[in-house]
Amino acid sequence: MTLLYGGVFTVITLGVLIAAQQFQQIIVGRQLPDSPLRLPLNTVPCDRRPADAPCSIIPYSPQQTAPGPDRFLAKDGTELKQNLVNSQRIITVIAIVVITVLAFTVCWWLTGRLLRPLHRITTTARRLSLSNLHERIALTGAQDELKELADTFDAMLDRLEHAVASQRRFVANASHELRTPLAIQRTAIEVGLVNPSPAKLAVIRAEMLRNTQRSERLIEGLLLLAQGERGLDARAPVDLAAVVEQVIKDHLPLAERGDVVITTTTVRPVVVAGDEVMLIRLFANLVHNAIRHNHPGGHVTVELSPESGAVVRNTGPHVPPDRIGELFEPFRRLHRDRIGSADGAGLGLSIVAAIAHAHGGTVHTTANPGGGLSVTVSLPALTPSSPVESSGVSGRR
Repeated sequence: MTLLYGGVFTVITLGVLIAAQQFQQIIVGRQLPDSPLRLPLNTVPCDRRPADAPCSIIPYSPQQTAPGPDRFLAKDGTELKQNLVNSQRIITVIAIVVITVLAFTVCWWLTGRLLRPLHRITTTARRLSLSNLHERIALTGAQDELKELADTFDAMLDRLEHAVASQRRFVANASHELRTPLAIQRTAIEVGLVNPSPAKLAVIRAEMLRNTQRSERLIEGLLLLAQGERGLDARAPVDLAAVVEQVIKDHLPLAERGDVVITTTTVRPVVVAGDEVMLIRLFANLVHNAIRHNHPGGHVTVELSPESGAVVRNTGPHVPPDRIGELFEPFRRLHRDRIGSADGAGLGLSIVAAIAHAHGGTVHTTANPGGGLSVTVSLPALTPSSPVESSGVSGRR
């Protein structure tokens, strides 16, 4: 960069000086005649006079303006012009040398000063690895382009550190969740088969079946999460109103056991392009979570419209607004990463977000003032239909 900028500056300066020298040569040629020049003898210094006109005869008077004896013949005019041009060329060459040295020196100093933050960014990038992602450039100074680049790089490192931490936590939690039912099954087999009896074998069989189902649900959830993050292989028109009604119908028994009321206020048919099985799982997870994380006598409200999307609201425990983002991380609950319950592994909202993103949609969650959550899923609709009001459906008999 120093050679580039210094070279460009030197070439420009050289061109300007050569052009100026050529213009001066033209001007000198026009102003000075080619004929010999005659000067008054009394204005010529003594050491430059001929022998027959010493200062004793004609005194030297440089301030004399009146014409004197016109006897002294100066140098030829052409020679005088050539001497002036040669002098100017020498001055131009000296100026070019000085400017070149100064140009490269100043460019080297200025380039090093300007690129010092870039060297710092490069050094930090080379030093980073998975073990020191906590390091930052933390560049200070004026808010210029390099400062903006360093801040952008630091923000990228923040996201990368968060992603790596989430991945490590996901691996640890998935290992725990997969290992727990296997450990329970092994313990049941080792303890239950010591002096087995028909009653003990029945208990062992029930326990093994329960843990096998838990493992199946966990593996199915992980597969759905991976499929949602990968994206869709094929799309087909899906009527979300029919999906919502089917999901509510399937969860009525669960709502009755928990003494929770499910109501649908406004359900307007909306058709989207996607995978029907995955969309059913999306709404099933939302409704299932809304019922599970509720209290007796609570309610769940489902809305569907082309303008606002699908909205699922539920009563329940208070959720801190600053902790909502954690609920969408795999195996994350409100209070801890893992629970010993066999009802779920904390993948519900993670699967919802993955499926929504795979369909080009978004998920927005807010905490209700009285407790519970409001989850809004917005999917790009193909052909919004005319409004059709749906009657309320209760999960309490």
